[in-house]
Amino acid sequence: QVQLAESGGGLVQAGGSLRLSCAASGRDSNNYNMGWFRQLPGKDREFLATINTSGTITLYADSSKGRFTISRDNTKNEVYLQMNNLRPEDTAVYYCAADMINLGSHWSVQNWGQGTQVTVSL
Repeated sequence: QVQLAESGGGLVQAGGSLRLSCAASGRDSNNYNMGWFRQLPGKDREFLATINTSGTITLYADSSKGRFTISRDNTKNEVYLQMNNLRPEDTAVYYCAADMINLGSHWSVQNWGQGTQVTVSL
């Protein structure tokens, strides 16, 4: 089992950048694929990006392509989401995820972080 702790959220101006971090702890903390989701106000939680165990394969949702980049540093047991050119519509709670199972229509996540708020203002 792995425990996840997000950080790096907060208030940012439109057009700015933000890097979210997710620290993983516990036994075999580097032995999971990882990902990022977000939940916009009044919306369901949506998939943003995922990265495999070694960090050699990434997959992005259409909403993430071109602006968001997922990466990981297994020496630090951390995964990151670099977000550039942020827009007010990016305002959401962002969640780190570990041990994701692709069910085709959606992802099943075995471990969630508690979430971090990102607010983008004009």
